[in-house]
This record gives sequence, structure tokens and C-alpha cells, in this order.
Amino acid sequence: MKNINKNWKVEKIEWARLTGIRPRPAGCNARLGVHGCEVPIDIVRITIDGIQGFGWSRITKESAEKLIGLTVGDLFTDGGRVKENYYSVEFPLLDWIGQATTMPVYEIISGLKTSNYSVPCYDTSLYFDDLHLESDQDAVKLIQSQALEGLRKGHRHFKIKVGRGAMHMPLEEGKNRDISIIKGVREVVGPDSKIMIDANNGYNLNLTKEVLAATADAKLTWIEEPFHEDPEYLKDLKLWLDKQNLNIMVVDGEGDASLNLVGWAKEGLIDAIQYDIRSYGFHKWLELGAELDQVNIKTAPHNYGGSYGNFVLGHLAPNINGFLLIEWDEMNIHGIDDTAYRINAGKVSIPNLPGFGLKLDDSYFLKVVESNGWSVKMNTKETLPK
Repeated sequence: MKNINKNWKVEKIEWARLTGIRPRPAGCNARLGVHGCEVPIDIVRITIDGIQGFGWSRITKESAEKLIGLTVGDLFTDGGRVKENYYSVEFPLLDWIGQATTMPVYEIISGLKTSNYSVPCYDTSLYFDDLHLESDQDAVKLIQSQALEGLRKGHRHFKIKVGRGAMHMPLEEGKNRDISIIKGVREVVGPDSKIMIDANNGYNLNLTKEVLAATADAKLTWIEEPFHEDPEYLKDLKLWLDKQNLNIMVVDGEGDASLNLVGWAKEGLIDAIQYDIRSYGFHKWLELGAELDQVNIKTAPHNYGGSYGNFVLGHLAPNINGFLLIEWDEMNIHGIDDTAYRINAGKVSIPNLPGFGLKLDDSYFLKVVESNGWSVKMNTKETLPK
């Protein structure tokens, strides 16, 4: 690692909860109520030898105190990866080493050297914003308008939440509205856009087949979490898809996924794994992605409920051959400048800037640390009142 002294020590760690604001409120999905506009974003800033890096982390103050005084050699491998014992702060540490070496994280991890790098992404904002509407026709128009909004922002690919009949609507009415909306979105986004649907486990096997058969002309790319993972249901679904000549991937892994999920994928029952980028983690995804590549299983990490993953996924992507798309959860995070990331023609450009290419508003961050966060320092390990 160029320009890095392994004996440099962690001098300070600060934590604050910032707020992300979506462009419009996000509605319900198959199993939850309205998601709203505001999203909490936990950010940690680490100072080592006067150099600062920041990123998402849920480390506690007590755990952070134990990191004060550790050296670069304690925290990182010679290749610039974070050692396993410190994955709780892997994102701020990766940003730090990028700042210290003046290299983007993707170059440090993958060796990719380029100033023109982009990754396919999809708009993940098409929720159940139509439940107040009695008419399916009106509901379709509303979701179509949201898809058109995404097109204007540079998106070409979209994920639609389905499963309205699981809780929010009568079963048959909900299924029919799901089908109408899928067809309506395809109508306005055109034939070249990828469309995915996500049932959040709100379907059963038979409902899944009915919806996929009825929307065959929409040429869906994948169905996500159609029902709670069950190897018999998954096997039946995959056989049915083959008989129907439907080239639709079955993907899963977002939430409390079965411990057998990867094994079932290796048996051909699941086409892509979706463990969350934040809770599962960057380095664990590097390892799993390599394992999945060996058996031609695709990678599509979950990233909803905190837009920080929008950015780090672009730095993970070049390390995994089977990486599909970034789930783009758009929001404005107060105190973070993400304008170096641009979406155009269905891809997000990944900036050739140090670390993750994000800028932290120092004065704003310090105000939030003082009001609702904490700070630990070398020697005194003083903490600010909560």
C-alpha cells in the first residue's frame, strides 16, 4: 500500500445518525406498511494519522473505544483489505485507505484502472403507492408515471413491488392489479428495459405461476422472494418455468433467508443471491461472489432502506463476474455530497476519486455528532454526551 505507514494509529472515531430523504414517499410492500420519505443513515468517521475516511456503520461507542490506538497493520491486510475482526467498520476503513492512497476503492480491491467505469443499475422505487385508488386503470397510470419519472432521471431498468393480495387487497383483486401494473410498466418503458418483480414472500407457488404466465409478454428478468424459501416449491417452480419456456430468474436472500439458500442455488433452484450489502458486508460479498462465480450463480445484493449501498456496490461489482445490477435507492443524505455519481442510460458512473468518492460536510456532521452522536479519541477517549 503506497504512502501508507503500518504504524499509523487510529486517533479518533465519530458516529452520527444522518437523515436520507427520498424524492417521494415510498408506499407499502407485500408485508409492510408505508415506508415514507425519511431514512436513518448511520455514519462513522475514522481518523488515522490525520487522514479521515467515513462510511456506514452501526458500531457501538464501547466497541469503537477498543479500536482507538490500533495501527494500520492491525486493521488491514497487505493487499488493502480490512481484516475480519474489523468488518464492523469496513466501509469507513475502506474509504480511509482510499483517501490515504488517493485511489478509488474499486482500484484498491480489484486492480481496475480506469476513469470511465459504470455499472448497470435499476430504479427500485415502484412500491404500492396505488392502494388508495379503486380503479386498476388509475393504479396503472400512477405507477406508469413513476416509471416515466425514473426514465427521465436516466434509469432504464425497474423493479416493481407485487403481492398486493397478501395483506393490503383481497387476494384475487390484488393479483389482478399486480398483473395490470407489470404490463403497464412494460408498455411505457419499452422492450429493452429490464423489469424485475419482488413479492416479498407475498405469493404462494400457484399465485407465482399465475402471475408469471399472465405477464409472459412482459419478459420479466427475475422474480424476487416469490414465497418463503422451500426447496420443493422452488424445484417445482423451476421445472414449470422450463416447461413454459419462460426465461425468468428466481432470486432470493434479502431478509431472514434460509441457511440453505446458497446450497439450494448450487442445486439449480435459485439463480441469484441477494444478501444485503450493508448487513452482510463488503468483504463477505467478495468471498461469496467468488464462490458463486465458480458455479455460475449470479450476484444481486439487496440495497433498500439506505442509499449508502448505492455507492459501495459500484466498487464491489468489478470483483464479481456474475454481478447483475445495483439496486438504486435514491435519496438525498443530508451532509453527504454524492454528485460524483451519475445515472445515464441505465448505468451509474463510478467516480475515479479517492475512497468511495463521497464528500462529508464537516461542519454539519460535527453538529449532528454533538446533538445525537458520540466521539472517542486517543489518550483521553473522551466522549460527547448523547
